[in-house]
Amino acid sequence: MDGSNVRGAAVLDDLADRGLVQDHTDLGALADRLSAGPTPVYCGFDPTADSLHLGNLQGILLLRRFQDAGHPPIALVGGATGMIGDPSGRSEERQFLDADVLDANRAAIGDQLAGLLDVGPGGTGLLVDNREWTEPLGLLEFLRDVGKHVTVNTMLAKDSVRGRIDRETGISFTEFSYMLLQANDFAELHRRHGCDLQVAGSDQWGNITAGIDLVRRRTGDHVHGLTAPLIVRADGTKFGKSEGANVWLSPERTSPFAMFQYLLNVPDDDVEALLLRLTLVPVETCRDVASAHLAAPAGRTGQRRLAREVTGLVHGTEVLPAVERAGEVLFSGLPITEVDASTLDLLAAELPSSQRARDALVGADAVELLAEVGLAKSRGEVRRNAAGYSVNGVDLAQRGSDVGEGDLLHGRFVLLGRGRKQRHLLVAAG
Repeated sequence: MDGSNVRGAAVLDDLADRGLVQDHTDLGALADRLSAGPTPVYCGFDPTADSLHLGNLQGILLLRRFQDAGHPPIALVGGATGMIGDPSGRSEERQFLDADVLDANRAAIGDQLAGLLDVGPGGTGLLVDNREWTEPLGLLEFLRDVGKHVTVNTMLAKDSVRGRIDRETGISFTEFSYMLLQANDFAELHRRHGCDLQVAGSDQWGNITAGIDLVRRRTGDHVHGLTAPLIVRADGTKFGKSEGANVWLSPERTSPFAMFQYLLNVPDDDVEALLLRLTLVPVETCRDVASAHLAAPAGRTGQRRLAREVTGLVHGTEVLPAVERAGEVLFSGLPITEVDASTLDLLAAELPSSQRARDALVGADAVELLAEVGLAKSRGEVRRNAAGYSVNGVDLAQRGSDVGEGDLLHGRFVLLGRGRKQRHLLVAAG
């Protein structure tokens, strides 16, 4: 089923088929609520950085799947909770961020969420900041209206708290209170916007149930929670990490090309699960693609479909032609003379590159340029092994070293090379 064709409570079947259901309240009662009419559903994202990362995409798409099924999404950016930090899944306390940094992060993440969900002006859903109702809340009011309804025994039983208490570092009262703040978020969204469902990753289950209990104790209403398993790769490592760093949704932090290449290189065993959980491709199509891929894994058709779907979803499908052609130039032997200017612009951001005055390029000696950009230790080294160095993919032994007007691809670019892997792109300025 395509997400856009899943309506009402059928979204729960779609989630189950995609492996996106782990912890939940009564699914029968939740199905009845979803069948009764549009059900506001929320998921929260703390602004601990100025971008969300690839691991967050599952949570965003949880909201998107409910949105496509006719249920208004509420994307919460935690301007208040972000000042404290969620202890869930962490062994140490987060470093506090100052207000200006948090504000900038909150604005950037809000833009990302609005690009993937219908939560902008005039949208079917909402983009909210929990600082709106948390900041004006006085300490005594918070203790009376929230703290009185939650026992310390209950909080100590939550995995996120118990795991930290068992460590030598312990947990501060500040982080201990995070659960109460998130519980209050659910209660406020229920009161203000009729929100009856919170979704998140499985590490948030304790916080979600605290919110469900708070709503019930304060109002007598029954609301719902649902979590999806955290994405872990087949080898047990955390998904969305590349050499210890996040793969970010922001193109300034992780380029569309780098995201595409990361996904193009995921292990075969991860392809089906990631297609199901990180794309809007219908379930049966995901399974068909995965089966075809496993029958001929050398073609990497599954990874390519995954990379196209996720990169196109996050950055827009218009970036895909240049991203794919750039990959073919770097890894598949596509001659650089056969690609357009937009692909060369993309390569200039991915490869070592530098600018030169146009007059300094036309008529230059490639031997000199290769030494200047560091591809050769000396001019003599290039002259002794001309076949090992190239201009626009043609080695110097075949073409000579003079750079002519015709060597400036699209009037701007010259690609210098050493062997098959080392490259430097010169870009004409002016």
